[in-house]
Amino acid sequence: MDAMDKDRDIPERAARPLWTEEPARRHRLPDPVRTAAVRAVIIVAVTLVQAMVAVLSALAGSWLAFPAVLTTVASTVLATWGVLDVWVTRQVWKQRYGVVSRPSSTARELRRQRRRERKAKPVAARRAAERGPARGAAA
Repeated sequence: MDAMDKDRDIPERAARPLWTEEPARRHRLPDPVRTAAVRAVIIVAVTLVQAMVAVLSALAGSWLAFPAVLTTVASTVLATWGVLDVWVTRQVWKQRYGVVSRPSSTARELRRQRRRERKAKPVAARRAAERGPARGAAA
């Protein structure tokens, strides 16, 4: 009796995929925004590590405390810039590519009013207004 004979009573299962694709709940961030966000996270993480080094070296009375505090202050400024960069990049991207333009109700109402006025004018007067003043007319 070999190994294959021992497994005959185990029912065979149909092959299943390892995972199933599900639609994303939110859209993926645009590439420039995602790049800025990754950069900001790395800068903030390095800043937090530097802050911990500064605190621990100050508690230990090490000579490293002063340079660590100085670099932590500089990194804090850099981290603030990084987070603001994410925000600005996101806003710029939204303005350039993400705006869905829909006229507001006031703009729609103004267009309706202009359309009514145009329809109310006689056709000849409208054509004369579109053509401009006559050639020999005094300006």
